[in-house]
Amino acid sequence: MAATTTNNGAGGTAAGLPQPQTTVEPAGGPFIRHSQPGRRPMWNLTNQAYGGIITQPLVSTPGYLRGLRLKITGSGGTGSAAVPVADAPYSVASLVTVKDAFGTPLIVAPGYEALYLIPKYGGQFGTQEGRDITNLPSNVSMNAAGNYVFSTVLPFEFAKGYGVISGANASLLPTLIVNTAATSGVYANAPGGSPVISVQNDADFYWLPEGVSIMPPGLGTTCQWVYQQCTPTIGSSSSVTVQLPRLGGYLNCLILELRDSTGARIDAWPSRLRIYVDGVPLIDSDIQTIYDDMYVSFQGTSRPTGVIAFSRRTSLAQEDFGLFDTGETYLSTNPGTLIEVQGAPWGAVANAPATLSCIIGQVVPAGTLIQGLPEL
Repeated sequence: MAATTTNNGAGGTAAGLPQPQTTVEPAGGPFIRHSQPGRRPMWNLTNQAYGGIITQPLVSTPGYLRGLRLKITGSGGTGSAAVPVADAPYSVASLVTVKDAFGTPLIVAPGYEALYLIPKYGGQFGTQEGRDITNLPSNVSMNAAGNYVFSTVLPFEFAKGYGVISGANASLLPTLIVNTAATSGVYANAPGGSPVISVQNDADFYWLPEGVSIMPPGLGTTCQWVYQQCTPTIGSSSSVTVQLPRLGGYLNCLILELRDSTGARIDAWPSRLRIYVDGVPLIDSDIQTIYDDMYVSFQGTSRPTGVIAFSRRTSLAQEDFGLFDTGETYLSTNPGTLIEVQGAPWGAVANAPATLSCIIGQVVPAGTLIQGLPEL
């Protein structure tokens, strides 16, 4: 299906001569005093088919990339019998891959995890109700014709000014690849007319500072999110200890997701969940208390079925305040660190076995991790 592409859209005719830069600050102070947050278009693709792939390259930005803002629209569906699957509409992407210029994975996860769970629990987008993208004003729930609209973010910045990526050098830009799902990945019952997908991609960035030579704190430090399955699988009402993949870096968020053999998210959590780090119990808690902790940490946002999350971004309070965090409570790990999740027993699983997966926010510093408030 033909695609319409609009690149950067930064053209136009200047009105008069360029004006002097009026935002220059006196020398001294942190990076964010000498820069300003901005936004610019990357590209806009329309008429994308389900079951395809989007590889449109990003364009250079005069500054440092904070994240990518996506607006995804499903349109053109007709009829009145469309029924979404449980993960829709975020399952419109079967896989989202973001890598830096050197091929380091920054985000590699299916659509539900990359487009919904990471913004909701990762602490890199919004606070309170705004961190749940279903509450955003731009969100339009799927109708009976199978049409929908939602906005989301693929974040880089994890503390104020920290974790950004250079965007001015065209040879050092990150890459974004979106594999779109088949219609069966979005609709349990497909609409009568075939819908198409549109994706608008804008970049949030910091301007290059004017009149002073200063870089963002810890430039080269990244927060990486990679979706991985844990082992072994979990039988119905079994007592088993599940191992997470080997890690490294500083963990600022741990999202656990439980699915049955059909791929459906289920709440077959044990009544008492235990998390061990190198054999030492880190959490040994009633599952309802964990749900309560999530309510406090993530400011009352609803918990999706089959998902629990633990924030390590609560250095300043019991709540995760997003970019306002010191990093003091990040969990330091290395490739030898073993994290295990134990249930004795796990809950009943109608379609056994169940699989536990993890999406972990992992800060990999360039040099020493900056802790405290570097902008103050």
